[in-house]
Amino acid sequence: MIIEVDPVHPQPRRIAQIVEYAREGLIAYPTDTVYAVGCDLLNKKAMERLYALKGKPTKRPLSLLCSDLKHASEYAVVSDWAFVILRRILPGPYTIILRAGERVPKVLLTRQRTVGIRVPEHPVPQAILRELDHPLLTASVPTVEDQHLADSREIAVHFEKQLSCVVDGGPVPNEPSATLDLSGDEPVILREGRGDISFLL
Repeated sequence: MIIEVDPVHPQPRRIAQIVEYAREGLIAYPTDTVYAVGCDLLNKKAMERLYALKGKPTKRPLSLLCSDLKHASEYAVVSDWAFVILRRILPGPYTIILRAGERVPKVLLTRQRTVGIRVPEHPVPQAILRELDHPLLTASVPTVEDQHLADSREIAVHFEKQLSCVVDGGPVPNEPSATLDLSGDEPVILREGRGDISFLL
C-alpha cells in the first residue's frame, strides 16, 4: 500500500494512519537522505522483520530515528563537546554514533555499547515521530542492484510483501548520510555523505 503525503505539510490524518502501520510492522518513508524503512522500537517482531529485510544478523545494530536532540539524549549519552557539534548539525543528514543510554534495547547494542542516532530534517518523518512519541528503529531501504531506490512505487514493487505501507513523500536527495562517531574523546568520521563535515577536517 502506498500512502501519499504532502512533503511540506504532512496531513495529520494520513500521518496517524502511517503510525498505526509502523506500530504493527514495517514502513518505508522519505528522509533528508534516502528512503528508509523502519518500525516501532517497541515492536520486537517488527524489529526482527527489519533485520531480515536488511539481511543483517540481529547482533548488528541499526539506528534510532529521533525527533530532536533532546529526544536523542533520552537514548544516548551526549558529552558536552559532542553536544556542541550536535546542536550545530541537527536536525540534518547525519548518522551519529554515541554511547547508548539505558533505554536502548540490548539487542541494538554493539560490543562498545554504542547506538546510531538519526534526527532527520524532513517534515514527513518528523510528523511520524511526533505522532508515535518515541523513536523508530530505522535503516535505509535495501539497495537493488547496488542502487538506492528513490521512488516509492519502485520500493512497493520490490518490497510490498515485507512492508505494511510505503509513504510517498516526494523525491529525496538519494545520498547516504554522513556518519560521525562521537562516542569517544574526539570526533571520528566514519563515512562522508550528504551532511557537511568540512568543519571537522
